[in-house]
Amino acid sequence: MTPERSRVALVTGAGSGIGRAIAEKLAKDGEQVAVNDLNSETADEVVIRIKESGGRAAAAPGDVSDAEAVEQIMTAVRETYGSPEILVNNAGFLQQKRFVDLTVEDFDRMIAVHLRGTFLCTRAVLPEMLSRGSGIVVNVASQLGQIGGIELCHYSAAKAGIIGLTKSLAREASAQGVRVNAVAPGPINTELILGLSEEWQRAKAAELPLGRFGEPEEVAKTVAFLVSDGATLYVGQTLGPNSGDVML
Repeated sequence: MTPERSRVALVTGAGSGIGRAIAEKLAKDGEQVAVNDLNSETADEVVIRIKESGGRAAAAPGDVSDAEAVEQIMTAVRETYGSPEILVNNAGFLQQKRFVDLTVEDFDRMIAVHLRGTFLCTRAVLPEMLSRGSGIVVNVASQLGQIGGIELCHYSAAKAGIIGLTKSLAREASAQGVRVNAVAPGPINTELILGLSEEWQRAKAAELPLGRFGEPEEVAKTVAFLVSDGATLYVGQTLGPNSGDVML
């Protein structure tokens, strides 16, 4: 359903997978979407897809783990649409390694993109949201941040950090009109998951009560709900479109 007033929504890591599905869903719902991705060409491709479908979008490429780059991203968004009223922190990547094989560089990069990126982007938009007395932040975590994952220790740690950040910020900001929640998807049919070993995929699918991995569009619908007026009582929550992998 198209909102009464189109809002400005920044979606990070929106060049593919879940991020792209979120950007396309929010644009379909009438929002003005700033499409962030590390790869500028990929961001441009998503913008074209959205515009061809009748939506409004603009590219805002850049590395969310870099403070200066985040400022440039925000400048681009503000110059095009104005200050973001919705922020979806989705940027991330996946790397499969045993803990004993992880390097410091592996760990630091994982934390930098997922957790530091969420912090930097939120820090860049929150003061204006608080000043306005309204705003919505949705952080994309993972069910592995709740239960852990074999050969995914650094990824699980980063996602657990995002869940903790979500809860804490929600306690600080909700009384001032800023809703902060998280989404913790289970295995989703994206390039990230399909890049893991077939052995891991088979074993994980067998664990799921639903018996299948999810689709990016299913996660996007959960995010769309959290930014809607139907979610006004949701504060610091972590919703789990996860095929039953985690039940709370």
